[in-house]
Amino acid sequence: MPTSSRKKQAKDSAVQGTNDSSVVSKLSAAARRYFHDDFLRHFVCKEARRAPLINRGYYVRWKAVDFCVRRFLHVTKNCPMRQILSLGAGFDSAYFRLHADGALDRAVVFEVDFPDVSRRKAALIASNVTLRDALQPGSAPPAGPVHVSSAQYRLIGVDVREETRVEEALGAAGLDRAAPTLILSEVVLTYMETQSSDAVISWASKLLPQSLFVMYEQMHPGDPFGRVMQNHFLKLNSTLHGLRRYPDAAAQRRRFLEQASARVTTCACLGVVSVYAPVALRCGLCLQGWEQCVCLDMNHFYLGMVPEEERRRVESLEPFDEYEEWHQKCSHYFILTASRGSLMAQALLPPAPAASIGPSWSPAALSVRLVPVDTEGLGMASTSVSPGQVLLTGGSARGGRGPVARILLRDQEGWRSVSVEPTVDLGVRLYHTATALPGGGVVVFGGRSSPLNPIRGLMRVTPDALGPPGTRKLCVEPMVCTGDPPAPRWRHTATSVSHQGKSFLFVFGGKNESEAALGDGGFLSVDQQHWTEVPVEGAPPEARHSHSACSHQGGVVVFGGLDRRGVPLGGPAVLRPTGGGFCWERVEVRPPVVPRYSHSAHVMAGRLLLVGGVWLHPDGVPGVAVIDLAARSSLEFRLDTSSVPWPLMLHSFCSELTDPEEAELLLVGGGGNCFSFGTHFNLQPVTVDLRAAA
Repeated sequence: MPTSSRKKQAKDSAVQGTNDSSVVSKLSAAARRYFHDDFLRHFVCKEARRAPLINRGYYVRWKAVDFCVRRFLHVTKNCPMRQILSLGAGFDSAYFRLHADGALDRAVVFEVDFPDVSRRKAALIASNVTLRDALQPGSAPPAGPVHVSSAQYRLIGVDVREETRVEEALGAAGLDRAAPTLILSEVVLTYMETQSSDAVISWASKLLPQSLFVMYEQMHPGDPFGRVMQNHFLKLNSTLHGLRRYPDAAAQRRRFLEQASARVTTCACLGVVSVYAPVALRCGLCLQGWEQCVCLDMNHFYLGMVPEEERRRVESLEPFDEYEEWHQKCSHYFILTASRGSLMAQALLPPAPAASIGPSWSPAALSVRLVPVDTEGLGMASTSVSPGQVLLTGGSARGGRGPVARILLRDQEGWRSVSVEPTVDLGVRLYHTATALPGGGVVVFGGRSSPLNPIRGLMRVTPDALGPPGTRKLCVEPMVCTGDPPAPRWRHTATSVSHQGKSFLFVFGGKNESEAALGDGGFLSVDQQHWTEVPVEGAPPEARHSHSACSHQGGVVVFGGLDRRGVPLGGPAVLRPTGGGFCWERVEVRPPVVPRYSHSAHVMAGRLLLVGGVWLHPDGVPGVAVIDLAARSSLEFRLDTSSVPWPLMLHSFCSELTDPEEAELLLVGGGGNCFSFGTHFNLQPVTVDLRAAA
């Protein structure tokens, strides 16, 4: 066999392997009651339980496709005949589920996939009485590439890329070109060379004049999550070919609306001989593509198309604390509908509302440089204990979760990591806070060891004298506090404030195992170690977690976070000192800052710096937003990460303003569990030069 043929066969086999993994993940979600499907288990040899993040990801995929299919069936309910054509169907159980629901009246489902996949599926159906009983006798026995032929279900084994053979096989199987048809491509076309996938889209529009194309695929390959996603599929020998030419929703819409015209090489009417000839130069006979197209990323679909009651049900099924990865997964997948014919236009997805707030980008980018220290971790807490000394506590890394603490020291040679020996075990904790006190020392509060186990109590931590070579002593004392403490929590903030000349720790927001977001606050008198009531006026910010809070003029400035619905929040809100206590005030910033969460924040020379985080806006990823608190203005700066050899993923990280005079930030840790693509850690700290933003 020629080398090129062997390579093609290997790639085809790798793509077919994604079917096996996908059906196992779908079954895992169904088994956890994310959706109901009694038939998936018949296509899986061995069930495997997936992580909650993967279950949610496959739920929203299933929900989006099911929404589109049922919308099509509703719109065509009065038609004498309607069809579903599933390309690259794999071991999908949609026919059996829809048949059991009685949803396929006057409908036929055609499935097309590689011959090997179709033969395997046909054998599974033939050997399973439940699946066999769902098939009604067909008008003709299976023949040639048609492996299963019943009254409402035809399974065809043909390579989707082979246009002529597909068309012939569908004709032999009884496809009615005039009937309203839904064409489904669920993570299929992206595995083809772009020329082949474009040909499928164009061919379908010409073959079926009353049709709805439904496609679910990946997008946004260029940001950190997208790079991890691409690398994952490269390792599987399943390159995502479509991403280079069609990287976002706008490009996908253009792909469908301009698809047929873009492939014209000769227009006999006008004599145009150009693949990229302007649409104005093409005649109506050449414009035979899709007439309308709507493309939504999965955040828009989940938050806009799934009812809130259903979202609450799904979100209560399993303990969950991977919000950043969930939103990023959803921002890197889309559901698309494109229509031909007036009837099919009624089946389109509703268009996404235009973004009300967009980033106001500066033309300047902030330079990022590597710090050659091997330090990684997710959900750590950091605090500057003295100039050039940063204490890191908790978090999880490739070695797992543990009671880890270390100090990053900066001397004339740069930064280095120093191990610490705590006098008392700090315990396993993530998403806690470590707050430096004005009189010295650090208070560690909250966090969790798992989404069901919040950490109770406080610790006072003080770096002590040098220990053995390369280590520091860390004095750790449990704080026994009186008064009424706030409920245990994580993803909260704890900030040093001043009231009547005394120092307090102000705890705000967060979440715990029973509350999706907390909106209360608590004041700890540091000297008396007593939780006390302090008068606070004004409307408090809504409940949130994963927000930021910085000490500012004796009070606190809060920004962002996730609300109880899982929607990012903006701001800022300021807790200002008054004669008798504090007062909440909202700050209106122009232009408004894009809502975000899981960022870090610092106040420098009257400016609030928002670093990294996650937003739901399609325009890149957050860099550094600068808010002038006096002028109430804002500007976003991108990060120049060209010197960083791996994807710099800025969430679940921590940062410190190491030297305000030098205008430099130190970013440590960060990354995340990137859906089913593996866990990514930022391998080393980086610094951000803020001078362009000063």
